[in-house]
Amino acid sequence: MDPIYVTGHRNPDTDSIVAAMAYAALRNATGDREYEAACLGRVSDETQSLLDRFGFQPPVRIHSMHTQIRDLDFDKPPVFSAAVTMGRAWSVLGELISVPAMPVSNEDGTLYGMLSREDVANYNMSLANAGRLEAVPLFNVLSVLEGKVINDAGENIDLISGNVTIALPQSRSNLLFNDPQSIVICGHQPDMIRRALEMNVCCLVLCQTELSEELRTIPTQTCIISTPYDAYRAVRKIFQSTPIGRICRTSGLICFHLDDRVDDVRETMLKYRDSCYPILDENEQVVGILTRYHLLRPRKKRVVLVDHNEAAQSVPGLEEAEILEIIDHHRLADIQTANPIYVRNEPVGSTNTIIAGMFQDRGLMPSEKMAGLMAAAILSDTVMFKSPTCTERDIRTAERMARIANVSLEELGKQIFSASVERRPAQELLMSDYKEFHIAGYDLAVAQVTCMDSPKLLERKDEFLALMKQLTEKKDFSMMILMLTDVLLEGTQIIYLGDEEVIRQAFNVSPKDNTAFLPGIMSRKKQVIPLLSALWG
Repeated sequence: MDPIYVTGHRNPDTDSIVAAMAYAALRNATGDREYEAACLGRVSDETQSLLDRFGFQPPVRIHSMHTQIRDLDFDKPPVFSAAVTMGRAWSVLGELISVPAMPVSNEDGTLYGMLSREDVANYNMSLANAGRLEAVPLFNVLSVLEGKVINDAGENIDLISGNVTIALPQSRSNLLFNDPQSIVICGHQPDMIRRALEMNVCCLVLCQTELSEELRTIPTQTCIISTPYDAYRAVRKIFQSTPIGRICRTSGLICFHLDDRVDDVRETMLKYRDSCYPILDENEQVVGILTRYHLLRPRKKRVVLVDHNEAAQSVPGLEEAEILEIIDHHRLADIQTANPIYVRNEPVGSTNTIIAGMFQDRGLMPSEKMAGLMAAAILSDTVMFKSPTCTERDIRTAERMARIANVSLEELGKQIFSASVERRPAQELLMSDYKEFHIAGYDLAVAQVTCMDSPKLLERKDEFLALMKQLTEKKDFSMMILMLTDVLLEGTQIIYLGDEEVIRQAFNVSPKDNTAFLPGIMSRKKQVIPLLSALWG
């Protein structure tokens, strides 16, 4: 069963990471074992310290929800070595009617070529004119003839070459074999056998007959093979001993990889129009073949969104995925679905508060460690209950989770917010909790850093502004704001790029040198974005 990814927003904060982990744990505990927590960006130092404290590994990181080759039900025929006999390969092709060609690999599993029915047909037609084998391994010949070597000289031969000849009566001298470089096939014909041994032909194939003691004593360098097949079948079979590496197509091959997007693959198929294409993994090893038929009904990735419901904040390629659920505490935004889905959106300060309620609805208590992690996530997202988004329900839920985990909320809060951020790179701070918005025709980005010493961070204003300018020009933002939310001051120092008059009117402050202090402003979601939305209409 393919996984159902539970993921928060890009540049995830602690609430986003823990919400994904908690909801996946809830669904898996109730029997839906395919749910898997995921994240879309680097796990912050704050979040990592909490994961370490409670003994969790970070969720798997995903980069895209685009439909890829790995999401298709492509064919997985056997992958043969280039040394395998044509007879063996043809037998498999005969069983796999729907497979137009099969991949041939090198010893390390990488692609060597592709063998199709047309390749085999062309080879057979060329043999009808040539009738010769060139340096075919003895083991291959023994395999297709189900034969065995019955003389000592044959044990010293590894490769067989020569014109394949069926021995005829001696009276037809014009049809006798005369070249020592011959592969002679005969039945109970003592004279022909003697002639072949005395001539030291390359190989003598005895069909449904024994070698007499008299003939066995003749000195010879000929490899003698005994086979249960009659001469007619032996001739047909011996040509099937050729290694497929000699007849398969090895040049001009178009390959795809498991991570290739289906849209890109479809364009390539329209251009080249081969019957099928080999599929390679990240190590360039062959894993299957792809045909146009496989593109008709691609299997979409499945995802549950937590702590967000805006396409700009979600995983790239979300429009190609199947969204199953949304669990969030933000405003409703622009995500659309093809079918009705389960949505749980509640006006609380943390997504983990909602998920804790879902544990309760199902009569299930989170584990001690998970409860501690959820309590920390609620503290982080409500800024130790000082954010205006915080509700009584958040406080009660955090207290309950702390009791289950036997931890102190005060101690957790100190661990979350007392960590020094002054020495972290400006780029890392700017992108640690960064979100993009589209409001009434305006594109903007708002980043937030929660700290206990905003004046110290404000000293690095020029660093932040330089990075913000690069992003603004690259993405053509109308405005960009960095919120330095101070837990002790219970307010936010902002650094901004954009229209100064917008800052003045939206927040009723007097900005100076691209900065302003917003007393009482702690929440991006409930204060900054609504004020800008009201201003822009």
